[in-house]
This record gives sequence, structure tokens and C-alpha cells, in this order.
Amino acid sequence: MGYRFTLDDVAFLQTPTGIEALDSASMLDLSAVSMLADIGELRRRYGSYDGALIETVRCRRRGRARLDAADDMLFTDDALQQATASAVARHRAAEIAERFPGAVVHDVTCSIGAEIMELAAHEGISGVLGSDIDPVRLRMARHNGSLSDRRTTIVQADALTPTSTADVVLADPARRSGAGRVFRLDQLAPPLFDVLTTYAGRPIGVKCAPGLDYRMLRDRFGFAGQVQITSLDGAVREACLWTERDGDPSRRATVLRSRPDGSVAGYEVVDDGADQVPVGEVGRWIIDPDGAVVRAGLVRNYARRHRLWQLDPQIAYLTGDDVPAGERGFRVIEATGVAEKELRKRLAAHDCGSLEILVRGLDVDPDRLRKRLKLGGSRPLSLVLTRIGRKGIGFLCEPGVRF
Repeated sequence: MGYRFTLDDVAFLQTPTGIEALDSASMLDLSAVSMLADIGELRRRYGSYDGALIETVRCRRRGRARLDAADDMLFTDDALQQATASAVARHRAAEIAERFPGAVVHDVTCSIGAEIMELAAHEGISGVLGSDIDPVRLRMARHNGSLSDRRTTIVQADALTPTSTADVVLADPARRSGAGRVFRLDQLAPPLFDVLTTYAGRPIGVKCAPGLDYRMLRDRFGFAGQVQITSLDGAVREACLWTERDGDPSRRATVLRSRPDGSVAGYEVVDDGADQVPVGEVGRWIIDPDGAVVRAGLVRNYARRHRLWQLDPQIAYLTGDDVPAGERGFRVIEATGVAEKELRKRLAAHDCGSLEILVRGLDVDPDRLRKRLKLGGSRPLSLVLTRIGRKGIGFLCEPGVRF
């Protein structure tokens, strides 16, 4: 649990004195070593607001990895952990604008407003509303929303009480409680089924944890919409449930990757029925599909698109003679067994000094295995460990290369 902000804290942080105090706090180390001295300095100068200052600065530092405007935003620790990355929210805003031109969008669990900032920034969306039940987060959302060039309407309201006739509704039920992270769909706040029921018949996107069991969602809750799994720079960020998607594929993987110039590129794989791919011997390359493709259950669809094949029908590793553009491939040097003695011998023969280990289908801890292999060479290599049928097999590869 992080620091518990009060409305007075948030009000202070927005005053000229509070802004100056945040600038001063941002110059401090705020590490475990310096914390006692830093607290004393801030308490001497700003009294009881020291906790709010420290928490805000530390949240801003952590938030830089996912939120473009983190250095000017206000946060709580829990809200930051669940905040949608700017690139993901920006992609969703563009998608909504394309599907519903000129739409008014209502984020009914807006929290600190990370999502509504990107919605407001898109010219194809005509209006943005945000609501939440937590008054502290709402006060922060109003501040964060003010960082956008366009006005947003933010009000206090329960997500299970419809308060607008917006064209599109977004919801992001809380995935944490006082006891920590929750995983059951009925433990979300508000519960997922209640959200879907409340807005039945309206276009709604509900953000959930990427580990969502969407098969159970369909079987138990009767969800008939689309499940979209999104990753950013190789990390799976969320599952979004879309209703009112008649005629659309039931599953979709969205893969987003940051470019050196700061822009974001991406591609999508959908459940288009084209999932019949061969199983065969290893080709020149092994490809480990992006986690969004794997979580969405679209490995075969992806393989068919790029003329790849599987090593085993139950394993997500793919192989082929070419690597799809933008993907990371591992060029196969040789196959090997998985016994440590054999691995140690083959790695020594190739002068391996550093080793990346990828594992699917076997109970192997890469870090522990790497230590036991006692590498002493100078060449970096990769090792792909998997199974074909019931037999474990390894593939010694050159280091992964992105094409």
C-alpha cells in the first residue's frame, strides 16, 4: 500500500507553493539510503505534506516508463500500477475514432485520468467524459486532464449507475484490493459481470488483466463480444473486452512497438479461421511469437500469415526459413538433448560465454540452469528448450536478431 492521499494533499500540490515543493523534492535522491534525511528536509520546509511530495515524485519517476506526461501528473501508487500506457491508450483512441467518427466517449472508471488524456488529444473524438467514485482520484484526474489542450468533463459517479448517453463507454475495473492483486472476475471492483450487464446494448470496452481466462468468460458469463489482447514492446499489457462487435472476429491480438523516433508501430492478428498450419522439422530460424499473439490463441493464424510451421502442435514456438519483418528470430546452429551434461559439452564446443535461455513446454528455470552450466567461453548464444511430443529437445542458436 502506498501513501494515502487526502483532498488537502492534492489541493496543496496544485498551489504555487506545492509546485515549488515538488520541484524541490524532485531534486532529492529519495533512495533507501537517503530517505530519512530527505524526509527530514521536506518536513522541515513543508510540514505534513512531506509524504504527499515523496509519493508524487516517486510515482512520477516510475510513471515515465509508460506515461508520456508523467513528470506533470498526479498519482496514487495503486492508480499508477493500473494506469494504461500512453501508447496503448492512444491506439485505442484512434481505433474508437475510426469506428465511431465524432463519438463522445465516457470512461466510467477514469481514476487519475490517464486514458481520458489520450482520448481528449484525438481530433476524431468530439467529447470526453470521465467519472469515478473516489474523490481523491477525481481531483487528480481534473489536474491531469488539464494537461490536455482540450477540455474534459469529470464528475463523481458510480460506474454501475449510468450517467451519460455517450456513444462509447470504457471501463477499467480495479484489479487490486487491500489484500493485493485480485484475479477472479467477480472480485474486480466493480465486478465484471455487473459492468457488462449495466451497459448491455451499448458499445463498451472493458479493460482487464492480460491473464484473463476469456474461454471461461464466454462459457460462464455468456460473453459474445471480442477479446483484444494488447502488448507494448514485448510486454503483454491488457485484455480488452469489446461488446457490440457484430461480424468481427472473436479474438484479436494487437502488437505495438516503439520506434527510435518516439512513434509507435504495430500489427494485428485476428481469428480469421486460417489456423491450419503444418508441423515439421526445424527450419533455419525459430520464432517466438509476441505474447499478445500467444495469449490470444492466435499462434497458428500468425504462422499461416507468414508461412511458418510448428515444431509441435501444442507448443507456441514457430519455425521457418525466413523471419517476418519486425520480428525476432533465432538462427539454428544445431539441435541437442536437454540433459545438463550434454548441454554443457555442446556449449563449451561453441565457446559459449553468455547464454539467453528460452523455455516452452518443459519445467526448467532458465536462471538456475544457466548457473549450473558454468559457461567459460566468449561467444554469446541462445538456447531454445522445448518438447516435441513427450521428448525434450534443445536448439542451440545464434543470439536473437530483430529483422
